[in-house]
Amino acid sequence: MELGAFSISLTVKDINKSKAFYETLGFDSLGGVPDQDWVIMKNGDCVIGLFQAMFEKNILTFNPGWDQDAKELDSFTDVRELQKQLKENGVKILSEVDETSEGPGSFTIEDPDGNPILIDQHR
Repeated sequence: MELGAFSISLTVKDINKSKAFYETLGFDSLGGVPDQDWVIMKNGDCVIGLFQAMFEKNILTFNPGWDQDAKELDSFTDVRELQKQLKENGVKILSEVDETSEGPGSFTIEDPDGNPILIDQHR
């Protein structure tokens, strides 16, 4: 099962302090809008999203259709197909993507320890 680019979305208390901290670890801004309380940062193949007051827990995130540089892949498994496969394998879907839709969409699941996982397709 090809889930796409991986990142971790961190819930932070102060977007500017967190951004500065990760910059000291060698991360550079890849995207986002700090004034809107979110930024995406990258160090090598490691991608993190910093989000202030947007959700309760840190989230493991996969982006079908993107590589680790957020560049579009020629071939990928659509988010609706991934959701279908996971359902068939008995994974509980917490929030679903409309299986009749096309293009961008997302769904969420949790691992056995309650860690949220977002499958988020942007194209």
